[in-house]
Amino acid sequence: MTWGPSLQGIDRRLVQNFEWPLLGLVLGVSLVGVVNLISASPEAADGGIPATAWRQLTWLGIGGVAMLAVVIPDYRTLERFALPFYGLCVALLALALIAGPVINGSQRWLILGPVRIQPSELCKLALILLLARALQRRAGSPALDLRELALPGLLVAIPCVLVLRQPDLGTTLLLALVAGTFVLFSRVKVRLLAGLAAAGIGSVGLAWFYYLHDYQKERLLTFLEPERDPLGSAYHAIQSQIAVGSGGMFGRGFLRGPQSQLDFLPEQQTDFVFSVLGEEWGFFGAALVLLLYLAILVRGLMIARASKDAFGAYVALGVVSLFFWGGAINVGMVLGSLPVVGVPLPFLSYGGSSLLTCLLGAGLLMNISMRRYVF
Repeated sequence: MTWGPSLQGIDRRLVQNFEWPLLGLVLGVSLVGVVNLISASPEAADGGIPATAWRQLTWLGIGGVAMLAVVIPDYRTLERFALPFYGLCVALLALALIAGPVINGSQRWLILGPVRIQPSELCKLALILLLARALQRRAGSPALDLRELALPGLLVAIPCVLVLRQPDLGTTLLLALVAGTFVLFSRVKVRLLAGLAAAGIGSVGLAWFYYLHDYQKERLLTFLEPERDPLGSAYHAIQSQIAVGSGGMFGRGFLRGPQSQLDFLPEQQTDFVFSVLGEEWGFFGAALVLLLYLAILVRGLMIARASKDAFGAYVALGVVSLFFWGGAINVGMVLGSLPVVGVPLPFLSYGGSSLLTCLLGAGLLMNISMRRYVF
């Protein structure tokens, strides 16, 4: 008896071509993140696993199931849901500004029973799917002009404005960079690229005078002149650099970092979690984690290149750009090379919404990879 191309409703080629390398890399980095969160919790020195690490491990389980669930449907069917998903995310962003709780001066979250979600995280994936849908329909067409970029630009601007109002400068910047990556890899005239760059510079000035809060301006000014407020707006960056520098080549050891264990380092479980990694595991441990990140990015680019259709290639490119820009901004911020703007480190920073979004993005990459032979 022969089963043909499918086995009990599941195409055997999907099982044979399961994306094991990417799955292993993603789970490996995520588990390093859980261990690092234990280090980032001063109470862990007393023994046991802190509540933050347990919650992150729970979200890792939920996100892992969601990641595998995303692999099941053909990714090409997601194209028809791109616009409704985008609309839902924009509606949730608006709802967060209206009814969301104010936490640390920001309205970024929605409380759904025992779960707290951050709509701006899911909006990253929604924007990737929508831009991939728009660009794949023009595959093989002449270079884009300004008129054809007007609608995609508006679709990018809407969530950016809502996220900036929360306020969340880091996520706004990340959304803009992901959108810019799509433009760079599309057929766009050089003169138009120059015009878009000029418009981007102009929007920075507009944001400075009309959208940025005083504390956000102070962070940018402190980046240019750290000594202006070492105990205030520059405190995060200075303590972060002290933590990373004190780690030396091989680090101080697990739960032995004074910056984290004595609670000198603010936001050490979220935006500055890489500082804990550098302090306790040193240059060698931090470099190893960055190599794992690089492997994820390279694997993602290989998947984009091997995709048999433009939609899959653009989605893979968008997910890779999300991981790249998120990691680059966070590490640059921790090392003092970039201003402190509040961008979580993919897979490592504490936060259920962020981890779930990253795992869903990895699931999309796995989906595209597994179906490169199934056409």
